Amino acid sequence: MSAVVPAFPLQGVLCQVRPWQPADLPALVRHANNAAVAAQLRDVFPHPYTVADGRAFIEYAAGGMPPTALAIVVDGHACGGTGVIPGRGNERKTAEIGYWLGETYWGRGIAVDALTLTTQYAVEAFDVVRLEAFVIASHTRSCRVLEKAGYTDEGLRRKSFLKHGVLHDQRCYAWVTP
Repeated sequence: MSAVVPAFPLQGVLCQVRPWQPADLPALVRHANNAAVAAQLRDVFPHPYTVADGRAFIEYAAGGMPPTALAIVVDGHACGGTGVIPGRGNERKTAEIGYWLGETYWGRGIAVDALTLTTQYAVEAFDVVRLEAFVIASHTRSCRVLEKAGYTDEGLRRKSFLKHGVLHDQRCYAWVTP
């Protein structure tokens, strides 16, 4: 099976997913510059999140074809991000998937909708059969998002994530093509 890049935007029930655009910069900075958002993400997601960080990210996101970093859009405005890191070599049929959402959009089902869209996109665009997501085990809301999007909890990775000088356990979630 060869990879096929779906047409953007990907339309969900509650949101769209599409490539980042330069016009998204103000919304990106507004939603990303939040300690509660950054606390659950890898250190490559800075806090504070500056205009320079946003410009650099949008430039990076524009470089992938098919795109690996995508905007979550609600009512025409970017309010979060989702992305795929394709595996290589022996893991070329696997990809890591991730997402974040601006705090004002939490609790509405938008993250589940965006993750579902990105999952289908990753399967089609990168010809993968397995998607993995790693989440801080105590972040139960994100665990629930993954479960609602059809991901299975495959286990605990003890003391595998260092954030702000504290080691956290992570849960490994996976979605595998039927």
